[in-house]
Amino acid sequence: MSAILSADDLNDFISPGLACIKPVESLPQKSTASAENAYEVTTEDKVQPENQAPTQISLTDCLACSGCVTSAEAVLISLQSHAEVLNTLDAHRPAPLIVAQDGDISASREIEPNERIFVASVSPQVRASLAATYGISERKAGYMIDQLLRGPQGLRSGGKHGNGFTWVIDTDVLRQMVLTLAAQEVTESLSAPSTCKESGRYSSPKRPILSSACPGWICYAEKTHPHVLPHLSRLKSPQALAGTFVKSILSRALGIAPSQIWHLAVMPCFDKKLEASREELTEAAWNKSSNTSQSPVRDVDCVITSRELLMLASSRNISLPSLPLKPLALAYAPHFPDSTIDSFLFSGTHTSKQSLAYGTSGGYLYYILSSHQERHPGSRIEAQRGRNSDVVEYSLVSESNETIMKAARYYGFRNIQNLVRKMKPARASRLPGAKRGTTGSGVNGSSGLDYAFVEVMACPGGCTNGGGQIRLEDAREANSNMHNASIDDSTIMTQKNTTYEQREWLSRVDEAYFSAESDSEDQAKSAATLTSLHHMEIRTHNILQHWTNMTGARLEDLVYTTFRKVESDVGKDKNANDTTRVAELAGKIGGGW
Repeated sequence: MSAILSADDLNDFISPGLACIKPVESLPQKSTASAENAYEVTTEDKVQPENQAPTQISLTDCLACSGCVTSAEAVLISLQSHAEVLNTLDAHRPAPLIVAQDGDISASREIEPNERIFVASVSPQVRASLAATYGISERKAGYMIDQLLRGPQGLRSGGKHGNGFTWVIDTDVLRQMVLTLAAQEVTESLSAPSTCKESGRYSSPKRPILSSACPGWICYAEKTHPHVLPHLSRLKSPQALAGTFVKSILSRALGIAPSQIWHLAVMPCFDKKLEASREELTEAAWNKSSNTSQSPVRDVDCVITSRELLMLASSRNISLPSLPLKPLALAYAPHFPDSTIDSFLFSGTHTSKQSLAYGTSGGYLYYILSSHQERHPGSRIEAQRGRNSDVVEYSLVSESNETIMKAARYYGFRNIQNLVRKMKPARASRLPGAKRGTTGSGVNGSSGLDYAFVEVMACPGGCTNGGGQIRLEDAREANSNMHNASIDDSTIMTQKNTTYEQREWLSRVDEAYFSAESDSEDQAKSAATLTSLHHMEIRTHNILQHWTNMTGARLEDLVYTTFRKVESDVGKDKNANDTTRVAELAGKIGGGW
C-alpha cells in the first residue's frame, strides 16, 4: 500500500481521500447571522479568510474508515518513526536489571512505573537489506543491528539515560510457530467440510485459506473485499506474535505490567505500522488481569523500517560499518528470564537455510506443502508459473500421479485483484427464467480455485521488496559516507537508477536473504529437510505448551486474531443524537492512539 511513500517525503499539508469523514467532523459551524440574512451583499475585503486548524487524524481513524486506502495512512506513519524510538529511550529511565557473569538477569529492586525494559524484534528481510547495502553477509548484518540496538558503541553510547535494548529477537523464531500452526490449520480444513466453523470468537477459515501476515493485503481486504474475510487465516503475523510473546512472558517472569515493556519491531514494510495499531493486537486479548478502565497496551509499541534503521544510527552519529561485526558479550546480551524460552529464542537451531522454493516472504506456502509431503511418502511437489513470476501454482502429487492438494502464491496488488475477483460470490441473475447463483465465478464455480492455501503478499517480489527496504540511492549514500569504503560495485555507484539496476539491486537483497544459513551447513537435502520439519514442529508444540502454562492464557488468545469488515460513514445519517455519535466515534478510535 505504501510501497513508495515515506514520512520524510511528506510536508505538513494533509490531503485526505475524497470520502474521508474526519475533516468533515472538524469543520466549523456556519454562522447563524449569515444564515438568517441569506441575501446580504458583501464586498471581497469584508470576507475574512478562515484560518482553520490542521485536521488531526490518528492511525485508528484510518483503520476504521474505508474512505482512504493509501494517502492518509502514509501521512500517519510518522507517528511511528526513528525519532519516536529516540524520544522514548530518552523519556524513560532504564529498569534496574543486573546481568551476572553467566548471563543470568535479575532486578536489583522493584521496577518503578516510569522505568522501561526495551525489547526489539528484527525481520530477516531487514538483515538482507542491510547486508546488500554494505556488502556483508546476512549473519554479519545481524551482528551490526545487534551492536546498534544494545551494544556499548550503539544507542547506549548517547542519549539522556544511555538506554539501549536489553534483548533483540529474530522474528524467524516466532515465524516457526506461525508456520507450524498454519500447517495444522490447513490440515484441519482439509479434513473438514469447506465451511466456516465457529469456535468461540475465532472462526475456522474457509478454503482456500489466505495468509494473513501482510497488513497491506489485510487492510485492502477489510475495506474493499469483505467477502474474502472468512478465508483469512486466524494466525497472527510473526511481528504481532513476537509482541504478544515478549510482553506476556516478561510481565509474568519479572512481575511487571505489560506497559513497562516497550517493544520495537524492525520490519521491511511501512504497513506494519498500521498492523501494530490494530485494536485486536493488544494485551486485552490475552491479559485477563488488565485494567479495563485504561487504554489497552499494544503488543508492538513502535515499528520502524530498514531505511529508518539507517536514520536511527545517523541521528546518534553512529557509523554502522564501524560497529564490531561479532556477537556481543554476555554483559550486553543477557539470558531471557526463563531458561526454556531463552533456549528457544537464542539457541540458533530453530531455522534452516532459506531456499528459493520458500520464497521471500517467510515460506508459508512451501512449509505447508512440505509438511503435507511428509505425511504422504513418495509424493512430490510440482510448480507451475502463472501469468507472471508473482503467480505460482503448486500441486502435491502422489506416486500414482493423483493430486493430493493444490496451493498458490499471489504477490502484488494486480495479481491480488485477480484472485479476489475469482473468489467473488456468485450473484443471482436478473434475466427472466434464470437460475439463482448462475452469474459470477464464485469460489466453487468456474474459477477453478480449488486451492487449500494461498500465500498472499501485497508487494511484487514479496517482502524483500517491501516499501521500507533500503533503496538503491540510500545504499549509494550510505556507502559514500564510509571513510574507508572500497566500492567496486558499479550498481551502487551509478548515478541513474534504471529499471535494470533496480532489478539488480533487488536480486542482491534476495541473494543475501537466501544466504542466511549456518556457517558450517550446506544446502539440506529433501529428506533431511522433512526430518528437521518434524523435529521443529515437536519443539514448537512444546514451547507453545510451556507458554500457555507460564502465562495462564488460552493458546487461542495468544496466537489468533480477528478481522472485520470496515465500512465508511460517508452518506450515513448525520442527524443522529450526540450520544450516539460520540459512542460511534469512541468505538472507532479504540482508546485514542
